[in-house]
Amino acid sequence: MYKYRIRGGNRIRGALGVCGGKNAALPILAATVLSEGESVIHNCPRIADIDVSMEILRHLGCRVDFTENTLTVNAHGANVSAIPSHLACKMRSSILFMGALLGRLREVRVCSPGGCNIGSRPIDLHLKGLQAMGAAIEDDGTFMHAKASTLKGKPISLREASVGATENLMLAAVLADGETILTNAAREPEIMDLARFLNSMGAIVRGAGTSTVRVTGVKKLHGATHRIMPDRIVTGTYLMAAAMNVGDILLSGVNPHDVKIVLAYLRAMGCIIDEKPASLRLRAPRVLSALPYLLTEAHPGFPTDMQAPFVAALSGAKGTSVIEERIFESRAAHAAELVRMGANITMAADESVFVIKGRPRLHGAVVESKDLRGGAALILAGLAAEGETVVLDKGYVARGYEGLPEALRSVGGEVWVE
Repeated sequence: MYKYRIRGGNRIRGALGVCGGKNAALPILAATVLSEGESVIHNCPRIADIDVSMEILRHLGCRVDFTENTLTVNAHGANVSAIPSHLACKMRSSILFMGALLGRLREVRVCSPGGCNIGSRPIDLHLKGLQAMGAAIEDDGTFMHAKASTLKGKPISLREASVGATENLMLAAVLADGETILTNAAREPEIMDLARFLNSMGAIVRGAGTSTVRVTGVKKLHGATHRIMPDRIVTGTYLMAAAMNVGDILLSGVNPHDVKIVLAYLRAMGCIIDEKPASLRLRAPRVLSALPYLLTEAHPGFPTDMQAPFVAALSGAKGTSVIEERIFESRAAHAAELVRMGANITMAADESVFVIKGRPRLHGAVVESKDLRGGAALILAGLAAEGETVVLDKGYVARGYEGLPEALRSVGGEVWVE
């Protein structure tokens, strides 16, 4: 159990660099097993989920080295098709090794993936797509065993624009026979980053970032060098820390286009934001304005991963805000913890709608993180609250943020982890 101790009341001022994206790095690390050569991944975040991915890669037979933020994977010796349950259960993205191992070894055995408890997040779209390409899958409720003598490219229409299913099917398709056409594909920037890496390995992927992705299978892939895109959720989190604390922050190593909708809502709350090609500067008003209505949606809509930080920020805004969560059905645990800090938040019966009546200041309390983004939101709330806040956390925050306490201290926040 981690214990984040936060003392609120300080302005957030200064400059921060943004690390590589967690949600971009994880599928790219899975993709490295598709090659029998060496891949070099720059700007890789040093977070707990990357540590788990490295353990999986080593178990599969890869040689892995992580120096500063450069991760090198030599997949020449990858010959193990089973991922042990004690690793797979630590993070949901372990399921992405399913498509990659089917592509490389034509077989994989993995248990149902773990991760944050924010909803059911079924993987039936992954499995149906792989079956359409020729994989035979046995699922005993605990383990899934998939085999395919050959994988064949097929037209696959996804019922929902699932990020994970889009990525998994791309990974399986690059070494399949023929062309795979994914319709209603997810359009997130992280999918575009995965496509860039796959193409640098010799794959033929077109249309990533649109709702139709075409993958023409090739016989073999080689190692490649790639730089992970900036983490757009970390970017939003740092901006929100400044917005909640009458701050003035300059972020470098970012892609403003990837957070365009987040910037639009921050401006609507009264923040002044200057954009340059690889940097953002935010200057916050003395009091944030409420948002009449905000809806989480698939990209290019408002990202569900920023919902919790916005709930925290709007708890101190002037007026009443409404946020509707449409992506996950169980992403509301942070609301009750913010209420412990004095927030006025009421929920719909199904916990899909937050009605937030802003108050001048929250107060410190002992609260508990129930998931990754909720934990970050509680830390941000502590920075803006009166007195001391203690956030109890089972390791969720470290799964997605590289050195968050140190980063916040460097711009004036008082955050310590025990």
